[in-house]
Amino acid sequence: MNLGGKSLLSCESWALSLWLLVASGTPLFAQADPASEPAVLAVAKVLPAVVNINTERIVRRRVRDPFEDFAAQYFGNYRGRSREIRQTLQSLGSGFIVDPAGYIVTNDHVVQRAADLKIEVTMNDGKTYNAHYITGDKKKDLAFIKVDAKADFPFINLENISPNLLGQTVLVVGNAAGYGSSISRGILSGTKRDITIDETDYKDLLQTDAAINPGNSGGPLIDLSGRLVGVSSAKMAFTPQGVPTQGLGFAIPAETVRTSVALFKEVAQNKPPPKNQPAESETTGSQAQQLFGLQLQNLTPDLTDALGYVQGRGVLVSAVEPESPADRAGIQRGLVIYRVGRYNVSSIKQLESLLARVEPGTSVDFTVGIVRANGQGQQVETVPLTAR
Repeated sequence: MNLGGKSLLSCESWALSLWLLVASGTPLFAQADPASEPAVLAVAKVLPAVVNINTERIVRRRVRDPFEDFAAQYFGNYRGRSREIRQTLQSLGSGFIVDPAGYIVTNDHVVQRAADLKIEVTMNDGKTYNAHYITGDKKKDLAFIKVDAKADFPFINLENISPNLLGQTVLVVGNAAGYGSSISRGILSGTKRDITIDETDYKDLLQTDAAINPGNSGGPLIDLSGRLVGVSSAKMAFTPQGVPTQGLGFAIPAETVRTSVALFKEVAQNKPPPKNQPAESETTGSQAQQLFGLQLQNLTPDLTDALGYVQGRGVLVSAVEPESPADRAGIQRGLVIYRVGRYNVSSIKQLESLLARVEPGTSVDFTVGIVRANGQGQQVETVPLTAR
């Protein structure tokens, strides 16, 4: 008998062979050994060079005495003096060794103001070292630190980097949420992405759907050969319009890392390790504070709604230094700066750019007050301040 070109006898023979194979206990399909999986081999190759970074910094900042808010309710325009407090700031991140001498690459935001930091680096084998900051590039969000030891360290070779092809498998390696040696997997989703974080623009980033979590920052993004794809840097949870997103992580390309490390090494050869210095204020470098004693805060949509202020205009005054030009002119916390000179402002970045060339002794007009969304109780005036 013929069934579709096959005889009944041949079908019976095939069924009998299959039954004998199962009865003998022989597996029908060969099982792959997990130890030989490309991802497993790639992780084993780079993991000894990946480090966890823990930073600690003591900062001084001035705060308003809560009694002032209480007194103002009963005594009107009560003016007191702010007090200084000391605060310990800690941050966790990742990094990876790029030279057997112990040079490490990480994100600049992981070790911000690192000359004043205690930087502790934990290797994959559990050994802990103190590291010192060498240099960094805030615009590229890359930093260079170093640990010292007699023996050579394992490292990731920057001479042989990934080709970074769209769709290729990538692995995030690092200290996710404080859990060392964490791995996540995805693909390379895009290249040449430009994003803005806290008013800082980052250009030509890589995009991936591999999970990048707090603590992964500064760690390596690798391909299945263990070659560097980039440095995990940020994830986007919401669009600028507030729409939730998924699978939008960003990394600094390996080519950028390689170029930056070459420059960092030149600095390292000519610059001794920085000595411990007095801790700085969180707002050091702000022109508004240095010149006029103003501490500022961006008016986010949520903050604007909560205060009832008009949307998209101005920068909030969060604190005023005692005896500063702003203090003597009567500017108070809670007011909004709407104009500097003849220019409208809507962000700290914009305001700071207007103050970039202001010299001590120069008079600058600040238009301050409150413009409410409901149009009631508007009170705005122009106040001249002389830079100190």
